[in-house]
Order: sequence, then structure tokens, then C-alpha cells
Amino acid sequence: WHADRPALVGGDRRWTYAELDAACSVLAGCLARLGLRPGDRLGLHLPNSAEFVLAYYAAQKLGVVPLSLNVTYAAEEIAYIAGDATPAAIVTAAAVAGSLPARDRLPSVRHVIHAEDFAALPGEEPRCALDLDGEETAAILYTSATTGRSKGVMLSHANVVSNAHATVRHLRMTPEDRGLCAVPMFHCFGQNFIMNALVRAGGLLVLHPRFVPDAFLDAIAGHRITLFYGVPTMYILFLSLSKTLDFASIRLFFSAAAPLPADVERRWLERYGRPITQGYGLTECSPFAAWNHDVTVRPGSVGTPIENVEMRVVDGEGRPVSDGQLGEILIKGPNVMKGYFGNAEATAQSLRNGWLHSGDVGYRDADGYYFLVDRVKDMINVAGFKVFPREVEEVLFRHEAVREAAVVGVPDPVRGEAVKAFVVLQEGRTVSADTLQKLCRDAVAAYKVPERIEFIDALPKNPTGKILKKELRQRA
Repeated sequence: WHADRPALVGGDRRWTYAELDAACSVLAGCLARLGLRPGDRLGLHLPNSAEFVLAYYAAQKLGVVPLSLNVTYAAEEIAYIAGDATPAAIVTAAAVAGSLPARDRLPSVRHVIHAEDFAALPGEEPRCALDLDGEETAAILYTSATTGRSKGVMLSHANVVSNAHATVRHLRMTPEDRGLCAVPMFHCFGQNFIMNALVRAGGLLVLHPRFVPDAFLDAIAGHRITLFYGVPTMYILFLSLSKTLDFASIRLFFSAAAPLPADVERRWLERYGRPITQGYGLTECSPFAAWNHDVTVRPGSVGTPIENVEMRVVDGEGRPVSDGQLGEILIKGPNVMKGYFGNAEATAQSLRNGWLHSGDVGYRDADGYYFLVDRVKDMINVAGFKVFPREVEEVLFRHEAVREAAVVGVPDPVRGEAVKAFVVLQEGRTVSADTLQKLCRDAVAAYKVPERIEFIDALPKNPTGKILKKELRQRA
């Protein structure tokens, strides 16, 4: 399909679909020559690059399982994942190879392959894709570990294919679409929602190693990008610019990976006249689970479940709650993972009676739209009263001087926990802690008002823009 259509742009290099398929078949032959066999894990320690795409699909042709390795991780973190997932080989690149552990800390690894050496690898006949069962493992992606140790999410071929199909359907993607990916390919958002969905649609994938605002804007204009894939920090940055930007070619703005503040959603619509659409999902859901929306977009909502997926909200005992009531969001469908690699206990905790327990608190309205409130693990307990950080963060965002805000619980000798806010200000703007506390007192109950507000230059985030509240709690 789409043999002569453009498939991939990486820097100044381009591939049609026929050229990409042929290059992946050749690389698959090289990997087979090195002794990689179906079921082996191949670590992809690569920045966003054409080599990531080539290695990913070459592995798929062989039934080898791509194991995504976060290139921002330190050697200690990579050693943990490699020890857990036992890859037979790792593909890396000169720009990031220095963060790999020493070889004696990678006992399962028989080969470390440098992307720059692909052309020099000894090969054999190009390999066609094996005919694999849908339940075979297609990829392993480790969770971002914002609250604890990373776990290896095993996604089956059926998971990946069903999710790519649903993404194409709900986003109404066609071969005419051109998507720009500056979010990490080692993350499920970049790998499945962007790369695999564009391939499924026959569209064009334009890769950037990382998000650089000026280069990102130039690429939108130069490639006439139609799909804007972003995270909240990207939209916040563009809104902080005084000038209105040229997004004439964009037909859809999409935000994922972290909650989009309601104020940012409102201001974007006012400035650009089109909404930022949102979805909801987790790595454990391949990642797409809900979409806002095929028919009517509801501001503040993550929408309704995608095709063939069910969602429900339950209480602490696992019983469904009424519309409008808070509870944990559960997900069921062909997008839900096989389980965590080598971790039956964690799998049993997350997958119960066919339902994935997301760890997200939210509610469903009377029309079936879902709303996220916060993570169960981020909830603050002030003398027995529940405080959901996102509610307070949304209030702080209302002040024009606030660029970003994050709220966490800190130990309190009397009430168990107290509320603390970390705030990043807009460049050149000032506001006092007293003013922000008054803003909160006028909007929420007294026990939800931050007792302390600390102004900082930047919030700690993972590569996809998700705020690392664990680090903020440690700092607090």
C-alpha cells in the first residue's frame, strides 16, 4: 500500500513507503545474521531519528521485540531496565551512547549496534515479515516511573494494530496527512499514537530529535504539517509569545501525556479559533482509550471511549458509581496490555477481571463524557479531607502571571499533610504568594488553599512533559 507515497522525513533524508519497507527488510537480515530470533528483545536506545523507525520495523519483521530505552536516563536507570528485560542487543547512537552502562552491567547483551554503522553491518537476504499470532508481544515500553520503579508494559500485536486503527478512524487520518513528531519515540505517544498511526494511514512522518520552538514552527510551514502533536508545555510556550503564529496548514491540534489546564484550552481557542483536542490513555492502553470527540467536543473532558473500548468509574471496593460521582477509572478492550514483563504481582494488581485499573480519579457525566480529576497517588489528605491537586492548580492558572503550577502534599505534624504549590511565572511578570493564596481562598475550601507557595524557574518533567511530582515532594 502507498508504495510511492512519502513515508518518512528525518533531517535531509526522505523515504517513500516502498523505500522504507526495503530498508527495514535489509536491516532485518542484518539483525538475523547477528543471531537475533523471534522473542528476543532489542533495546532501542535512540533519539528521534530515521534509525529508530528502521530498527523498530526491522525488529517487527523478525518477531524480535523492540524494547524502548529512555535516552534521558542515567546509566543506573538503563542498567535496571536491561537487567529486568534482558535484551539480546541494543541499538544506540553517538549522541546518546555515553549514557549506556558499562558492558559488564549488561550481561544479557550480546551486541551493541551503533546506528551510524547500519550500512556496514554484515547481512544476508532481506527478510520479509513473519506471520505472527496477534497475541505475541510486539513491543515493551517501560512506564515513566513518576511514582516508583519502572515496569515493562508488554503490548501485543493485536494491541498495537487495534489502537492504530482506532487512532486513524477517530482522527479521520488519510494519506494526505503530515504529522510532525518532536515528542520522544521511546514513549507510547510518539511510538504508537503518532508513528504507527501515520503508517497505518499512509501519511507522512516528519521527525525532529526534540522540541525546539523555532525549528518546530519552520517545519510546520515547510512541510505543510496537518497534525500538530503536542503536550501542554508546548501550547503554554506558544501562548506566552506576543505574536499570533501561522498555523494555517494545521487541521487538528492534539494534546496528550499530561492534563491540559482549562485556562490554556480556553486561551488557545480564543487566539486561534480552533480547539485543542484531547484524548486519554496510558502506556498500558497502547495508549489511546478515550477521545474528545467525533461529534461534539466538551471542554474540560477527555471525551468518550474509543471504538471497542469500555470505561467505567468505580469506588474503593470496585463497585460502579453513579454519574457525577468520583472514583477510579477502569478500562477494558483490545487496547489493554498483556501485562508487565516478568512481574506477575504488578500485573495482577492492575488487571482484575479483565479491567485495567488506571490509578486515575475522575467521573462520568450524564452524557457519557469522562473527566479526569487527578491521580489516586497524588491525592492530598488534610486532616481527613481529600484535596485533588489539579483543582488547586486550575485556580492558580487563572492568574495572568502564572505560567505553570504544581501542587503537592507535604508532611504536617498535626493534620498529616498540608498543601504546597510550586509556581513558575511568566517571563517579566511578578505576583506575591499572598495574592495567589487569596485567589485560591476565593475559589476553593480553606483546607485546599496552599499554605506555602514556592516560586521556581522550572518544574521537573519527564521527556514527554509530565510533571515529576515525586521530585517536588522530595524537594518540599
